[in-house]
Amino acid sequence: MVIALLVLWTAAARPAAARAGDGYAFTPGARSVAGAPGTAGAALLDARHTYRSSLPRDAGLYYRLRLTAADTAYVPVTAVPPPDAAVSATDGIRVSLRDADGTSCSYSSARFGAGISPRPVTAVGQRETGKALCRGGGTYYLLVERLDAGAPGAADRDGRWDLEIAPVTEPGLVRSGATTPPRTWDSATPEPPSGRPLERSGGTGFATARPTGQGVWRTALAPGETRFYKVPMEWGRRLHASAGLGGARGHGYVGGALTLSLHNPVRALVDDASTGYTGTARTTALRPLPPVEYANRYAVPAGVTSVRFAGDYYLVVHLSTRLAEPFGPGPYEVTLRVRVDGRAHAAPGYDGGPVPRDVFTVTDQDRAAALAGGFAHGATGAEPGPGGGGRGGGGTMRLVAVGGIGTGTALLLVLGGWTVAARRAHARAR
Repeated sequence: MVIALLVLWTAAARPAAARAGDGYAFTPGARSVAGAPGTAGAALLDARHTYRSSLPRDAGLYYRLRLTAADTAYVPVTAVPPPDAAVSATDGIRVSLRDADGTSCSYSSARFGAGISPRPVTAVGQRETGKALCRGGGTYYLLVERLDAGAPGAADRDGRWDLEIAPVTEPGLVRSGATTPPRTWDSATPEPPSGRPLERSGGTGFATARPTGQGVWRTALAPGETRFYKVPMEWGRRLHASAGLGGARGHGYVGGALTLSLHNPVRALVDDASTGYTGTARTTALRPLPPVEYANRYAVPAGVTSVRFAGDYYLVVHLSTRLAEPFGPGPYEVTLRVRVDGRAHAAPGYDGGPVPRDVFTVTDQDRAAALAGGFAHGATGAEPGPGGGGRGGGGTMRLVAVGGIGTGTALLLVLGGWTVAARRAHARAR
């Protein structure tokens, strides 16, 4: 009986199989908010919640935040165009965060790139404490603009792209530490993991990203599909990843056919890589990255400064829509190779907690979910339950291959996972 319950629960928790045309999975319970054409009347955003909005063509929209002088703020904005929107390589979004006087604290942009394929793209506005500009507390404004040169597609007649906005605040340190990044780290490309790939489908958004650890993973994608994975990274650990596209029949060349992107826990882009395709198997890999360290934020290269805190790092895989014409509708085999190394160490001495409170935390549950391919931190394959606009839903974890423990113990672990998930969901909704 216990075994039957475990089997049924495991099947229910498993994400639905990927289908061509699956849409972006917004955070369950995300609050709807309308952007304003100017700062007057701009809606207030709160880091305890995630928001849904939309951005029309040829327009910029404002949103409002209230920040303390002590906290660093990150405001990631994910733009989701319709699946058949006509886009160019330079289309995308631009995001800036400004103080009440209109001084810009930061600019960030995200573009569709060489694949010339509509997909979710994310840019982050940020206000860092200790900088010359934007030092004080008070009212700040997020400005989101379109970078759009293409003509609207069949599903893009009104020109609107959906938006997901997920603000985060990070406290300062109790004691000021070194303000220079680590001077030495092994920048050689590590050997990718080998072995027989295991099946692991990805999620369709940051909120449903599939927990993934070190190993070789395989999935099947159709042209135009995007899949999200998340790798829990502790302080001192280092991530490397590559993605391979299997061979197919057909003739021609598609630039940017496969794109692999890495985003940090506040969804800021760390690195991306893409490869062209002629029908023969191809692989693309991220550049070597340093270990996760607080002091990386003082570096200049974006690939170093963005590896500044522990938490979930997101691997995003996209197949260009342009693959379909010369090589067929697929699905295509995609292999993801993930390596995690380095020595974990304690977190820096934060003077308070971030919001959301677990955004820079890696738990034992997260590590287990990454190994088992289950769910933690709110990513589930089931329909979202009631939410308060927080970071996610239930936070359950699928238990597979529970070798070496009894079924009674396994059931207790399942129930314990449900209890922890329910407490987290309740805390986030408060």
